[in-house]
Amino acid sequence: MSGVGLSVTLRLRMSTHDAHYGGHLVDGARMLGLFGDVATELLIRLDGDEGLFRAYDAVEFLAPVYAGDYIEAVGTITHVGNTSRKMAFEARKVIRAAPEIDASAAVVLDPPIVVCRASGTCVTPKDKQRKPTT
Repeated sequence: MSGVGLSVTLRLRMSTHDAHYGGHLVDGARMLGLFGDVATELLIRLDGDEGLFRAYDAVEFLAPVYAGDYIEAVGTITHVGNTSRKMAFEARKVIRAAPEIDASAAVVLDPPIVVCRASGTCVTPKDKQRKPTT
């Protein structure tokens, strides 16, 4: 298994606990936290180890996220080196809260709205790799 193209999707609802700013706006760093969780699962699936996130190469915040929104965070391994694993991430708003309609109303977004994109590199030390990468 080369690992390139291996993908993981995580979907969850942003809560009022995630809201950091007025108007129930969620901090963009929350998306990076989701990408970290996706990266960890990708590394476990590829290497049998959580590995370490080394660096983000690029991060773009493209649309706001609010408490009550459902976010789908997707990550894909784009390159596997000796110990490095390059990854691409995208967070999409798939359902938005609709408090203007009713307190419990929500709207399914078709197509989803891309709220954040990023790419980065993770590392799994050779002695921690328990699954073959080739």
